[in-house]
Amino acid sequence: MAKLQLSASEILTILREHHLLKNVIHENNQLVVTDVTYDSRTARPDGLFFCKGNFKPEYLTKAVDAGATAYVSEIGAEQSPATGYIVTNIQKAMSLLSAAFYGYPQNDLFIVAFTGTKGKTTSAYFTRGILQQTTHKHTALFSTIDRILGPKPEQEFKSDLTTPESLNLFHDMREAVDSGMTTLVMEVSSQAYKKNRVYGLKYDVGIFLNITPDHIGRNEHPTFADYLHCKLQLLVNSRKCIINAESDHLEDIYMAAKATTQPEDIYLYAREGYQPSIDVPIDYRFKSREDTLKDAKFSVTHTDLAVDEPSVDGDYQLALPGDYNENNAVASIIAAGLAGATTADAQASLPEITVPGRFESVTTKQHGTVFVDYAHNYASVKALLSFLRKQYTDSRIIVVVGSTGDKGISRREGFGKALNEEADVAYLTADDPGFEDPADIAKQIDAYIDHKRVDVHVQIDRPTAIHDAIVDSRAEDVVVLAAKGEDPYQKIRGVNTPYPTDMVVAKRVISEIEA
Repeated sequence: MAKLQLSASEILTILREHHLLKNVIHENNQLVVTDVTYDSRTARPDGLFFCKGNFKPEYLTKAVDAGATAYVSEIGAEQSPATGYIVTNIQKAMSLLSAAFYGYPQNDLFIVAFTGTKGKTTSAYFTRGILQQTTHKHTALFSTIDRILGPKPEQEFKSDLTTPESLNLFHDMREAVDSGMTTLVMEVSSQAYKKNRVYGLKYDVGIFLNITPDHIGRNEHPTFADYLHCKLQLLVNSRKCIINAESDHLEDIYMAAKATTQPEDIYLYAREGYQPSIDVPIDYRFKSREDTLKDAKFSVTHTDLAVDEPSVDGDYQLALPGDYNENNAVASIIAAGLAGATTADAQASLPEITVPGRFESVTTKQHGTVFVDYAHNYASVKALLSFLRKQYTDSRIIVVVGSTGDKGISRREGFGKALNEEADVAYLTADDPGFEDPADIAKQIDAYIDHKRVDVHVQIDRPTAIHDAIVDSRAEDVVVLAAKGEDPYQKIRGVNTPYPTDMVVAKRVISEIEA
């Protein structure tokens, strides 16, 4: 187990090496810190306090009163008796110092990291499932849904961010290593790079799944170019790269990978017959064999260019249907192969892997089939509804959906577009409205919907909207509860308000109407 401490000389060396240090206030060369935090409520004696975000001087005062002997900040506080390390970028400093404090746990893990507008969570679950077989259950998971740090029940818990703050990230890596984990599968969001949560972190394998406009607006990315730039940083910081050659902006993606990775360590995949937008070598091809509501079957073969690559040729089956999940699975199979998995490992594991809140369903007696899925932007909603449209050719598709407040502004137009293309009926409702009025968000989505094509209802109370949608459905219809998945709360004005989850609400409604 690593000794959790940092000396003054270590702090100064790290900050100077990365050109982050501006000056030191009340310098103490004998300083040794044995705790790190950015929350003044958890500050401890001999601790290092990071003054991040919307910093207020009273937070530092509270931390020092609790025993913190040093702080890192972009703004000096001469009045504080603690040693102050004044830096040019607090987020970068916190990431580097946190990694050092926790003994660089990333060096003891084989790290597989996913980014993309859609599919990150499903791909992460697929990959971890395969590697659990390979590593004899010594693979950790950092995902949008769950964080799994070790074998104990208390080491599995719900995530609050796709990629957490750097201090929490390295803390959890240290616990994973100390619990015997040898491999880590994680999702990396664009915000993780925008806010330097993974600054200085390198991945053994980085996977770029796809890119479509998302997370653009206030409090997020100002432009699509900024969003794409942040996404590409995962490839720049990966030793080996896997790229979906069917992604938009392939030239930008491929060139980002080539900037820091040798061509022989870049692996591209695409479905059989697909011609990419630029002339790039395709290492793996896949072909869909069967795609039903129960499962998906497909095959993967290497091309002549992939003679020395991981051997993943074979036939595979998924418990999750949908050709978009086949795409995710191919990336996972290649990634797991680079981590040491065999074809047999993947073939044995994939049919057993499910993902909470992804394509879960319940069938009613007289009100059709209800699906719950986390699809939460244009690309994922379009893919989901398009697949269901192929399976239920003569059915109405009824969608319950809302959009988050304070972020993901561009999703509102995307939801309208997806509904126009694939839905018959829409119930617009609340989904983590934050500090916005959910009725205003619903109006914004509604403005993009063609009312000649889609029958629109507005019911802000989400449980009521789910009730009305199911009651409105007929035996042959499909009801889709989109965007929340397994989320057990609604984010309302800064408070995570308990919410029973869409599936729990749906089952409750079905029980009532079928009683």
